Amino acid sequence: MPPEKLGSETTTVAAGPEPVLAPGHNYATISDKIAAVPLEVGWPRFWIVGFTITFSIVMMLLATITWLLARGVGIWGINIPVGWGFDIINFVWWIGIGHAGTLISAILLLLKQQWRMSISRSAEAMTLFAVACAGIFPLLHTGRPWLAYWMLPIPTVMSMWPQPRSPLLWDVFAVSTYGIISLVFWYVGLIPDLATMRDKARSRFGQVAYGALALGWRGSARHWNHYEMATLILAGMSTPLVLSVHTVVSFDFAISLIPGWHTTIFPPYFVAGAIYSGFAMVLTLAIPLRAWYKMQDFITMKHIDNMCKVMLATGWIVAYGYLMEAFMSWYSGNFWELFMMKNRATGPYGWSYWMLILFNVLIPQVLWLKKARRNVALVFITAIIINIGMWLERFVIIVTSLARDFVPSSWGMYYPTKYDWSMFIGTIGFFLCLMYVFVRLLPALSIFEIRTIVPRAEKGGSH
Repeated sequence: MPPEKLGSETTTVAAGPEPVLAPGHNYATISDKIAAVPLEVGWPRFWIVGFTITFSIVMMLLATITWLLARGVGIWGINIPVGWGFDIINFVWWIGIGHAGTLISAILLLLKQQWRMSISRSAEAMTLFAVACAGIFPLLHTGRPWLAYWMLPIPTVMSMWPQPRSPLLWDVFAVSTYGIISLVFWYVGLIPDLATMRDKARSRFGQVAYGALALGWRGSARHWNHYEMATLILAGMSTPLVLSVHTVVSFDFAISLIPGWHTTIFPPYFVAGAIYSGFAMVLTLAIPLRAWYKMQDFITMKHIDNMCKVMLATGWIVAYGYLMEAFMSWYSGNFWELFMMKNRATGPYGWSYWMLILFNVLIPQVLWLKKARRNVALVFITAIIINIGMWLERFVIIVTSLARDFVPSSWGMYYPTKYDWSMFIGTIGFFLCLMYVFVRLLPALSIFEIRTIVPRAEKGGSH
């Protein structure tokens, strides 16, 4: 695909059977409208209010972490036998949310799906921020985060080496690799747009800051050749990570002997659930973004419709996982597995199981209707419901299996404390605060990629 080079941006026109963008745009209007958000819009009232609220929640998170380090993990609701509580529930939930960004950026890029271009940048940022939120929990869960370096294979005089057979150690390498590759992929994709921001910035500070981050990009044929090679290599590296990271996370449960965890369906089931919740979070963020900054021409109903279809497909895989769990607990003839399933449905946490079935399986079926997929408010509400349902799924998997295991005399209930809730809500505030900063400082949509899908009829427009 040999693009025409104009300054620091590409102007390739790719025709498709259905326009991805709303008609009426040329290359100049696309660049100006997207770049204007960080450069010219200023400080809208909704941005100031939203950032103030989320930053206040971040302060609550920091206060909770400070108290946790001072008092220990006993301030959480974890106990014996439920040694994994909100910390691991939230870790798995946040890692799952980060999967949609890599899927949109890497797999859909390799499959040459043009509709991904308008949402790829914000989805990649979402991945980075979700991984940052996820990393907080296992680090603090150890109770001694200052000794976290023991998990790395660093030669020491104490000869303390990590246990390579532990899936908890696999998490360290899988998640850190995932985070590093996602960060590099996101930054490399930003470079051409940073050059555009450098050229359009009016303040000297903006020109210097964006220019330094653009790494001397001039849009030459050599630059574009290296860029395309780098993105393909990074996409190829990221694609197996989409499947491997949450597979490794599922091994935390699947290789144990706890009823409800010891199952071979967890790896594909976890990956599908991660993509399911990830796309729900992309919609949760993209819909307000397109409304607040008037981006309906770029994030069109085609994008929302396609993401709804992906959620439908992955939602059915998740539903199949629920069905197979119930079927295999009966078909296996294993007493413990059968009791586990009955306990999930009728035990003290039965409300959470039926809520997740309602939120993850039943309510999303409304997306079969095209009218429902075209109703932005309904899609937004459905996406939030799916995110809540996927969090409940992790709650059910972890808490119900640990609360009642093999020996009735060791059963116990888990009740999250105010510190559990403040940690969870605090990471949500941290995630949203980072998104506010990202939208304010960097182009939330990929300028040069969107320019490649200008309808052919607009090719003669002003450059």
